[in-house]
Amino acid sequence: MGFVRSAVAAFFLISLPLSASADEVKTIKSHGLSLAGPLKYGPDFTHLDYVNPNAPKGGDVKLSAVGGFDNLNPYISKGQAANGLGLTFETLMTQSFDDPSAEYGLVAETVEVAEDLSFAIFNLRPEARFHDGTPITADDLIFSLAAVKEKGTPLFRYYYADVESAEKLDDHRIKFNFSGPPNRELPQIVGQLLPVLSEKYFENANFEETTLTPILGSGPYRVKDFEANRYITYERVPDYWSADLPINVGRYNFGTLRYDFYRDTAVLLEAFKAGEYDYRSENSAKNWATGYDFPAVKAGLVILEEIPNERSAGMQGYAFNLRREKFQDPALREALTYAFDFEWLNRNIFYDQYSRTNSFYENSVMAATGEPSKEELAILEPYRDQLPPRVFGPAYQAPVTDGSGQDRAPLRAARKILADAGWEIKNGKLIDPKTGNPLTIEFLMYDPNSLRITGPMIKNLKKLGIDASSRVVDTAQYTERLRNYDFDITTSGFGQSISPGNEQREFWGSAAGKRPGSRNVMGIDSPVIDALIENLIAAPTYDDLIPAVRALDRVLTWNFYVIPQFHAAYDRIAYWNKFGHTDVNPSQGPDILSWWVDPEKERQLQEDIKKIRQKQ
Repeated sequence: MGFVRSAVAAFFLISLPLSASADEVKTIKSHGLSLAGPLKYGPDFTHLDYVNPNAPKGGDVKLSAVGGFDNLNPYISKGQAANGLGLTFETLMTQSFDDPSAEYGLVAETVEVAEDLSFAIFNLRPEARFHDGTPITADDLIFSLAAVKEKGTPLFRYYYADVESAEKLDDHRIKFNFSGPPNRELPQIVGQLLPVLSEKYFENANFEETTLTPILGSGPYRVKDFEANRYITYERVPDYWSADLPINVGRYNFGTLRYDFYRDTAVLLEAFKAGEYDYRSENSAKNWATGYDFPAVKAGLVILEEIPNERSAGMQGYAFNLRREKFQDPALREALTYAFDFEWLNRNIFYDQYSRTNSFYENSVMAATGEPSKEELAILEPYRDQLPPRVFGPAYQAPVTDGSGQDRAPLRAARKILADAGWEIKNGKLIDPKTGNPLTIEFLMYDPNSLRITGPMIKNLKKLGIDASSRVVDTAQYTERLRNYDFDITTSGFGQSISPGNEQREFWGSAAGKRPGSRNVMGIDSPVIDALIENLIAAPTYDDLIPAVRALDRVLTWNFYVIPQFHAAYDRIAYWNKFGHTDVNPSQGPDILSWWVDPEKERQLQEDIKKIRQKQ
């Protein structure tokens, strides 16, 4: 699902005994679900290990976002939704940042999963309620499923295709019936992804239309005020119904949380330096190496941290748009990978902060390595005549240069691949053998900072006779063009969890690639990949899942759907020294919503800032 999640089929549960449902199908009842191992937290846990259960509440926090917004409904395709809206809605279950394969009850106190995976029953907490005090009931969940499945974003419709129906057993007990082959993830998809919406609220509101009226929610925050495309402020709900649940104790401490929207990423760092917002996750190696040498850092007013994480890195790469005829040729796609000189970039642009990505499941046990195992071969063998022969050999490794920026060997390799596939150079231009026209390529991006990465590649492409260029557009135009697949090549990321599953259909599935706005930005249309995805989803145990994912990884990489870029197994964060947090770093990265504003630190910070400004 592109995020940490769990599933059944050999659920690892701290559970109550098996019981029979009305259909005489045995179920397992538990406070949580986990796929990759036992639940970290038992039914009697009091709080997460990385939180301070006595953290003070209050204080104001400012964050930043790029672009703008014109919609307060994050569950539809229309418009651009504001950042942070998820904080206003609850789900049946939720995750922690230190148990990546698990989820725990939130609106649902417990879940009962059928042994045959044909249904899941969620037992709702009687105290669960919306912000207006009305209770959350099974009727609301039935409405929520229908709303997102029939009128929500394509992502939701796709995820819930096999959720056949929602059945009210009583006001606080709801059964979701599943269709199709046994699917270990459907209970999780319902539990963690389905937003809890108020049926009563939408009697007088149109779910499928954009709105600038805050939607009634039930989460820890609600919209306080906003100005479309400029800022939005959330305030902590003082009588938040689940504040004392063990999964929430010590979290959601900030009194208000504000996002300010910036049109250009180039000004974000300067705005942070000026104290316009409080917390920054840095994704630029250059900024991290050279951009934080300013007085507030030297004086200890801004804290810089590098925090190792254990997240799957997934894939970030230049994605080809296969809907365009020129990219249908796998030889061309392979040849273009040789124009990306990672070693030079890492040395000269990235300050040696990154590692090269070679897998769609990088930095996880799911990544294909070495020769395929017998289990992988058994999965791949039925499709041998439809796959590149290299799928059955060593795992893909990206081309390597000497890092000098002058290494001619990669471009010679690219020229040979192109020549063998019928591409010719005429008058210094690479000619498409199908059309007889010179090849042109445009890189679409929204961040001007990306030009320093794409620029050297464009230079190499021109050496191959390719008319290559880049186009920077604003975030709204970028989103619209991406939604309608109006690009040649763009940078795209595919985050993965430790347990890939249903979301793989959305990433690589043929049906997804034909729908506007899907995550299959490349337009992959392969019956073999479709079959491998279904095999992966149907894996009965976690041990069976590993070779299923690795087999898919081999097919994806050896078809050259993207030019793999780079990754880092740590987070780079900077923040003004007003926060408190524990010394325990969750394995999946910082959870700023478990931090708190320290009143004494904030007071001292303001005094120190005044002193610095007086000296300037």
